[in-house]
Amino acid sequence: MTSFVRRYGTLMALVAIIAAFSIASPQAFGTASNLINITQQMTLLAIVAIGATIVMAVGEFDLSTASVVSFGGIFSVFLFKLGIPAPLVCLAVLVAAGAFGAVSGFIVARFEVLSFITTLAIGTIVGGVTFWLSNGATLFGDIPTGFRDLARGKSFGIPILTFWLLGVSILAWILLDKIEIGRRLYAIGGNREAARLAGVRIVSNTTFAFVCSAILAALVGMLLTGRIGSASPTGGGGFLLSAYAAVFLGMTAFREGEANVPGTLVGAAIIAVVGNGLTILGVSTFMQDIITGLIILAAVLVRRTGVHGR
Repeated sequence: MTSFVRRYGTLMALVAIIAAFSIASPQAFGTASNLINITQQMTLLAIVAIGATIVMAVGEFDLSTASVVSFGGIFSVFLFKLGIPAPLVCLAVLVAAGAFGAVSGFIVARFEVLSFITTLAIGTIVGGVTFWLSNGATLFGDIPTGFRDLARGKSFGIPILTFWLLGVSILAWILLDKIEIGRRLYAIGGNREAARLAGVRIVSNTTFAFVCSAILAALVGMLLTGRIGSASPTGGGGFLLSAYAAVFLGMTAFREGEANVPGTLVGAAIIAVVGNGLTILGVSTFMQDIITGLIILAAVLVRRTGVHGR
């Protein structure tokens, strides 16, 4: 029973939180339309968090995530203003973001510089480029309707963003759990030296993880821009801490202490549900931050207590 609770306790907590808000506000929270609203709220956060999950699989952190989200939005609108077609814009944004991720991963793996320091520096550079491209102002206009439709509207009554999340989640799950490269990433995160002795290429695999994180962050930047019709040089500011909160919550689910995609989705759902429910109940923003932080702290403490209590 204890093992079951440790494995599925976070998922059970999500169900309990949903039930509590449904009872507290059945007319507003416990409705199909609000459920759709919650999925939209969690989609972009969850995609960024999945990128963070891939990086954490190799035991590292990517603090440039928020800057790359902002860059993805600003760079896409900047290119649109130059008259470049949407497919080429999307490709250029993802390639540029991937290059930033590759630099971070290579420095971390090849020169063994702490990922905190490396990605903080890269994030600062990316932020500077973003402000340079935008002159520090919000960019809007010249965004094609087709590009905006990538993040707006519904299909079969389901928000388009939900399909993005579903696709990214499946691909990331296959990457980490079903093919060889995922086993290599987890091996590096588990014991770098043992992985090296086993023939795992540390530099290339670590770099790959950072590239995935950067590409997903830039994708979110573009989707956010398409959804709201503009791009801000600080638009990604709220994603970093929330994304890693989702990952850490997810590490208390399904696999104890190991970043995993299903767990990250549960973590992102908890953050989205709590935020949505507290907003409906009229709880102030600063109190929402306090409550969310307490939930994350409680989840981590419960996992640690469970581990030491074996």
